[in-house]
Amino acid sequence: MKIAYIKFAGLAALIAAFFLPSFQKLESSGDNIFNVYLNGKEVGIVDDTDRIDGCLIAARKEIAASSDEMVLADSDVTIEGREVLWGAIDDDSDIIDKMISAMRGSIKETLNRSYTVKINEYTVNLSSTEEVLSLLQAALEKYDTDKSHYVDLVMDPDRELTVLTTAIYSTEEVMQEEQEVVTSAGIDAELDDIFEAVEPDVEKDFSDYELGLMSIGFGDTVEVVEAYLKDDEITSLEDAIEEVTKEQEKEQIYEVVSGDTLSQIAENNSLSLDALIAMNETIENENSTIRVGDELIVTVPEPELSVERTEEVYYEEDYEADIIYVDNDSWYTTQTKTLQEPSAGHRIVVADVSYRNKEEVGREILKEEVTYAAVPKIVERGTIVPPTYIKPISGGRLSSGFGRRRAPTRGASSYHKGIDWATPVGTAVMASSSGVVTKAGWGSGYGYVVYITHSDGRQTRYGHLSKVLVSVGQSVSQGQKIALSGNTGVSTGPHVHFEILINGSQVNPLNYLN
Repeated sequence: MKIAYIKFAGLAALIAAFFLPSFQKLESSGDNIFNVYLNGKEVGIVDDTDRIDGCLIAARKEIAASSDEMVLADSDVTIEGREVLWGAIDDDSDIIDKMISAMRGSIKETLNRSYTVKINEYTVNLSSTEEVLSLLQAALEKYDTDKSHYVDLVMDPDRELTVLTTAIYSTEEVMQEEQEVVTSAGIDAELDDIFEAVEPDVEKDFSDYELGLMSIGFGDTVEVVEAYLKDDEITSLEDAIEEVTKEQEKEQIYEVVSGDTLSQIAENNSLSLDALIAMNETIENENSTIRVGDELIVTVPEPELSVERTEEVYYEEDYEADIIYVDNDSWYTTQTKTLQEPSAGHRIVVADVSYRNKEEVGREILKEEVTYAAVPKIVERGTIVPPTYIKPISGGRLSSGFGRRRAPTRGASSYHKGIDWATPVGTAVMASSSGVVTKAGWGSGYGYVVYITHSDGRQTRYGHLSKVLVSVGQSVSQGQKIALSGNTGVSTGPHVHFEILINGSQVNPLNYLN
């Protein structure tokens, strides 16, 4: 009976090997059966590794179809091969089911379809295009209180990739265009065009102007792209509106114009003078010189997304007439005289006023009617540029300043009427400004000296010279060599003594040298 049982079992196994589909004879050629593992779990046995990729793709599709959003899950496949004579092989459907089960246990996270809004360097992520439009509309309606315009998203024609940007439409204009399409067709449309072409231009009256918001748009480029993000990377609509529309201090460049002062620039930009100085390395202190065209860093309150608009406005105002200048070719430009005092006029105006956020950036007067005219201020002014003064030597060390001194050289005044530069004998001395030589020679305590009278009535003096190179009555130009430095007269060492006299009195030369 035992022998019969063994024979029967062997026959049954042989029949199963040939007739059951999951158990088959395998060719002996090295590894011919493979155990497949996904994320460490066995998911099936195959005789051909090419089947694995197809099964994995099918399992991934099944996982993705189970959610409307993007799902991330581990799919680490490992294979162990071995050589057998007979072996059971799993169907693709069984392997796919086991792969799905293994991946569901290792899902990392679900990424949400969202939209990234980029404004300059600022970005914010929102969950839908509806929220993007709500954000942009909120920024617009901060200045469009009548809600006369609306924002839409359109494809950016300048970008190769799929990037959306903004388009702003007037509700009234869109309705008018739709109405015109319905009512104007065929011969009617052609007649309208003809009458419009021949209709004469008539000057508008004040009542003909519509007034109010004429145009509005964003002052910054807005880019919108689709993205897949985690829940914690998406901003709520309420927070996004707060971030985008809230005014923040932003650095801008201000160009200095005629009449500007540091204190006025600071005040106009809501800054303290100390803050303005701290922002600009070129400004040392409140007394630093600024020139027309200089560029200064200032801060202005601006939102992340700026809105630019033009409003047509009516107003009445007092106004000043432009100053009328009468040139006097015999005066210096520093000399002026008021010939007529001004008085304000009054006018009514319709103008297009342009704004960037709250700040006015331009004004174009469309119609103006003067109630009574302003009287202009008339000013007589000189046209001759006054002479400038330069240091009379190159180099040298300032050895004695202007004014009272404690221990003067014997025979010298206790009040120094000029300034001294210590310099070796023989240094070239130049005319500080152009003029006519009125003294050239010995000058008692000055030693050898040169006096030059200038066209603005001032006089310069150069003392303690070793040699005089000009003569009385000679005209000299600025920078022309007139003498050599020395140590003559009442002097304690080689130097040049230099004075500037205005109306016959000495002044501190350092206040007048360029």
